[in-house]
Amino acid sequence: MFKHFPAATLLASLAALPVAAHAQAVESRSTASAALDPVVVTATLAPRTAGQSLSSVTVLDEATLRRQDPVNITDLLRGQPGVDVSTNGSFGKNSSVYLRGTGSSQNVLLIDGIRLRSATSGGAAWSSLDPRMFERAEILRGPRGSLYGADAMGGVIQLFTHQADADGPAPRFSFGGGSFNTARASAGISGSEGGTRYSFAASHFNTDGQPVRQGGDDKGFDNTTALAKVSHTLDNGVELGVLALRARGNNEYDGGENDFVQQVAGVYVEIPVADQWRSRVTLSEARDESDNIDTFGNSTFDSQIRTARWENTFIAGPHEFIAGAEYSEDKVDSIVDYDETSRDNQAVFTQALFDFAPLTLQASARFDSNESYGDELTGSVGVGVDVDAHHTLRASYGTAFNAPTYNQLYYPDFGNPDLESETSETVELGVRGQYADWFWDAAIYQTDIDNLIAGQAEQFNVPTSRIRGAELSGGVEIDEWSLAFALTYTDPENRLTGKRLQNRATQGLRLDLDRELGEWSLGGSWVAQGHRYRDADNQDQLGGYGLVDLRGGWQFAPLWSARLTLENVLDHDYITTRSFDGADYLSAGRAAFLSVHFGQ
Repeated sequence: MFKHFPAATLLASLAALPVAAHAQAVESRSTASAALDPVVVTATLAPRTAGQSLSSVTVLDEATLRRQDPVNITDLLRGQPGVDVSTNGSFGKNSSVYLRGTGSSQNVLLIDGIRLRSATSGGAAWSSLDPRMFERAEILRGPRGSLYGADAMGGVIQLFTHQADADGPAPRFSFGGGSFNTARASAGISGSEGGTRYSFAASHFNTDGQPVRQGGDDKGFDNTTALAKVSHTLDNGVELGVLALRARGNNEYDGGENDFVQQVAGVYVEIPVADQWRSRVTLSEARDESDNIDTFGNSTFDSQIRTARWENTFIAGPHEFIAGAEYSEDKVDSIVDYDETSRDNQAVFTQALFDFAPLTLQASARFDSNESYGDELTGSVGVGVDVDAHHTLRASYGTAFNAPTYNQLYYPDFGNPDLESETSETVELGVRGQYADWFWDAAIYQTDIDNLIAGQAEQFNVPTSRIRGAELSGGVEIDEWSLAFALTYTDPENRLTGKRLQNRATQGLRLDLDRELGEWSLGGSWVAQGHRYRDADNQDQLGGYGLVDLRGGWQFAPLWSARLTLENVLDHDYITTRSFDGADYLSAGRAAFLSVHFGQ
């Protein structure tokens, strides 16, 4: 599929733009706040500031997570640039995250570099992840099939667990609760000693919940999560590390309940082979397990993904090269009689990051060979130009593919074993303004998708689809004020019918404003989404909505603080999806949560 680059002429013209001295640009940007131009790793597999990554990327840092103290991960993601969220109710109910108009199975979720998803449904279990177990999130928009393989069509979201950066043990804990008889507690400790770094944490969440459908009973949710992460650096520079995160709980839904497990585990070794060459080997496993009890009886859907990845990084002056190989195996254990229950994938990939100041060039390619869906070749190329001390233009072209899931291929009376993989081509233009106290970023893009998988009663390939969009985001940090905003427009169209792709909103807005007042802090968020269609014929419309959340904090003693969050303050009734029988899935109304925290 990686056959041609229709944006080549455009890229060349950008490269020829007159620019100011690169040294001046570097000096100016070095004064920008790390929160406004943070270092990201998801975009290029290597540390780059957001401006240097030549990507549309949003970072939700530790301060943001601490201020907002969300109940669900999706509360953080909703309304971010290019992000749309739909949920089958509140508190642990099934959630879908759309990036630039692509569905949950067309995006990748990573936890500290380990992919987590269901091999049967294709999507990640967002609702089963406790936000308090993470200190940072990177939202990368745009195709990354050349780095991450299948499914990285709309983008990649990576969650990072707590890092050990203290010299000695640094304990932390929190507890609290609120509406719907909700209780939350978490504890952790991290630190370093000699060449060893460690981080251990645990959390528990429990709620009676609320009805999923009108007139129904409350549907509860509980989740217990544990994290262990240890690394050690030897005297010769070799680094060894291990990570394990496991979430386990119960979720009640309309018509039944399920016991779930979400787990990632990995070990790695990183070796400084030479002064300019580092080699890293990672062995990992991810599990998505669900045991269901409902009106149809008992059912089990367990997915296991095992991966071995070898990655090499070479430095040549200002340039950087990455090359590696990956082997992965998907396995499914279910009461459903799938025609296939396992498949393996072999891949090789490479990337070049060139710095010809003031011109930056990035190129990558990956070859995947899968025993179920054949071979795929993906690639990308991007170019950036520092126009002056504050502004960077960028342009990119990339391809990606999405492999059919086990459900889409083999589920009885639903799957279609003749489905082809979805393939895409994306062209993007962007510009970023970076200053000492604020930044803004704008991008326009078009993604053309062949063989989009659709259907409810039976799966089929849609010949051609097109998604056009525009995003504008920014942030300001002045004195004690912090502001972040995002505007999103998405036009996802089935080219065969001219109809909008279902379950996608076309407009989105998010505004986060916070103020520090000595020992006190105040803030709020406003999230708005346009209407969407539940069906492919665009006859079943779900209205748009706007939500207002408020929050406050009080540091009443050294290392001690209390936080109050008020969600959906205006008690707005809204829905983001309906069941197959036409019933609305209800979202939570006004809610209040109070918590006490100790630690940094």
